[in-house]
Amino acid sequence: MAKHTNKRNNPVKTGNATPVAAAVTKTPAIQQNAATATKGNKQQWFVAAGIAILIWLFYSTSLNNQLTNWDDPGYIRDNPLIKDLSASGLKAIFSTPIMGNYHPLTILTYAIEYSFVRLDPWLYHLDSVLLHIVVTLLVFVFVNLLTKRIVAATVTAVLFGLHPMHVESVAWLAGRKDVVYASFYMAACIGWIKYLRATTNKKLWYAGVIVLFLLSLLAKPVAVTLPLALLAIDYFENRPWSPALLLEKIPHFAISIAFGIRSMIDQKAFGSLATQNVDYTPFERLALGGYAFVTYLCKAIAPINLSCFYPYPPKVNNALPAYTYLYTLAAIGLLAALWLARKQKAVVFGALFFLINIALLLQFIPVGGAIVADRYSYIPYLGLFFIAGWYISNVFQPEANKSRGYLVAGITAVYSLFLGVQANARCQAWYDTASLWRDAIEKQPLAPNAWNNLGFHYFNRFNESVDPQEKKLCYDSAMYLLSQATALDQTFANPVVSLGELQRGAGNFAEAKKYYYHALSLGDNEGKANAYLGLGITYAINRNFDSAGICFQNAATVKPYFPELHSNFGNFFDMMREMYAKAGNAMYASRLTDSAFRHYGLAIAQNPDMYAPYLNRGRMYWRLDRCNDAIKDYEAALALRPDLGEIYYARSFCIEKQGNKRAALQDVEKAISLGFREINPQYYQMLKTQ
Repeated sequence: MAKHTNKRNNPVKTGNATPVAAAVTKTPAIQQNAATATKGNKQQWFVAAGIAILIWLFYSTSLNNQLTNWDDPGYIRDNPLIKDLSASGLKAIFSTPIMGNYHPLTILTYAIEYSFVRLDPWLYHLDSVLLHIVVTLLVFVFVNLLTKRIVAATVTAVLFGLHPMHVESVAWLAGRKDVVYASFYMAACIGWIKYLRATTNKKLWYAGVIVLFLLSLLAKPVAVTLPLALLAIDYFENRPWSPALLLEKIPHFAISIAFGIRSMIDQKAFGSLATQNVDYTPFERLALGGYAFVTYLCKAIAPINLSCFYPYPPKVNNALPAYTYLYTLAAIGLLAALWLARKQKAVVFGALFFLINIALLLQFIPVGGAIVADRYSYIPYLGLFFIAGWYISNVFQPEANKSRGYLVAGITAVYSLFLGVQANARCQAWYDTASLWRDAIEKQPLAPNAWNNLGFHYFNRFNESVDPQEKKLCYDSAMYLLSQATALDQTFANPVVSLGELQRGAGNFAEAKKYYYHALSLGDNEGKANAYLGLGITYAINRNFDSAGICFQNAATVKPYFPELHSNFGNFFDMMREMYAKAGNAMYASRLTDSAFRHYGLAIAQNPDMYAPYLNRGRMYWRLDRCNDAIKDYEAALALRPDLGEIYYARSFCIEKQGNKRAALQDVEKAISLGFREINPQYYQMLKTQ
């Protein structure tokens, strides 16, 4: 009977009984967990797809956009680095800063696109939109992994993806560096969470974060903030504070310092560490930092009256307006409120993430002439959207009131729709140069850059137009806009140079020289190079070759990579060649011929997408009776500008010289159909009566 005692009092302890019982009781739970995980994964994929589609709906408008005249020429159109993907070209990309910035990985993306479509902008815009979608999905993964709340991740990602302040980083091709660096930055943050939670392969995750960090820095040096962002993640993950947390990040901080120093050197060399010749005291810098800080916070909530350029508050009687100091007091108040809310982990983490990533962009160290820039909010706003996502997700917790959840969901949906509509409108504002700067002038009428860039746009149209009425309209528009720019900032060299160009184009050479010499006195290297070029052309037109040569050489000294200069330098040597050839000095004419060819070649090497050196070298070949070479250059020019009648007209002389008058006549008539009016009537009549 003893063998039949109650099993509750005498549990079986044989070796196999317990595992079997455990297996029987745990199998349904394991199956349920697996089913739940599968359902969760499907839900996450569904949400991610929805976010991607939502962003595409509102941002795809930018696929129709063109290049603008704001940094797009320097980064793309006139950038020789993107036009060579050979081994030496790649070496140049990874060793050369562009416009004061070292971001070779971003330049490499342009180079790859250029190899497929040259300067057709659609692929560039498509890639920027797709990269923005990638970054947004990485934000979703990051927040979901960090919080284990899919609602918080969804809200954060939607706000991040649709916010109109982020349009500048997407629709502006020169803003590409934001979406490239952010993709690696967010991947590094995800990798850090994986590292913290890993039980195996921790060293591999750690090394992966280092690699992603380096890639992010190679896309944009502002990624130097990542080590501090990793500390913020440590805080949210409840890692106890210890010196080991800092020691763990010594490699990250070392890399940050190295790239930070490199960035400062590049910015200083380019002349970006200035605010258009305005000096500010340390106290004023603090006030401007507060002004920028509060402005970013306000535009995060109410993104209205957005512009591509926000000038510094103007000084009156050498003092900042009083309201800028009120912004600083507001910033201090907000930081004090954060201290009071220090027990709210989500608030502290989000605020820290925002502060860490915006601090270097508050113009305590001046870079450029804008106090605020939409693109600077790209990664920092993640912290603010995280706070919103966290608290919105609270009303969707199992114990929360469902009716309140529905209300919050409706408000969030309406607000998200508002952001999407605003973002779509901003994409349209970035359509082309004219739409961009008209919008900027409307929003920021005191921004001299906006007036200058729109004026320069009309100056280019004045140069290119063949219609007298359109030419007069563009001249008047450029004159007014550029004059407004100089009135707003009398130290701004660019509009002064453009006014000189405008007067030279109109044949007012004395007035043109006054503007050029005034630009030289303003001390801006870029302005000096352009002023020397303008003076050189003016002197050459007036046959003052000694002064022209000196000006061209000075321009080359100030700015070695200057394809427009080398193209005109080639013209200068060709003019000299003709003069000495007519005088019977064949030896010196031959030397000048070599110099002209060398400079045309330099212009083409520096910018193979510029038609002028092909056209002008073709004319020189024609004058040297090298018609086959001339026709090759004309065809290269036509491949770049098939709408330019001047090229067809020039080619007709070579074709006529080769005996094909019918083809020459077709070229002349093509030139006439494209609006070219400088046709020699005797030559045209001769072709017609062949």
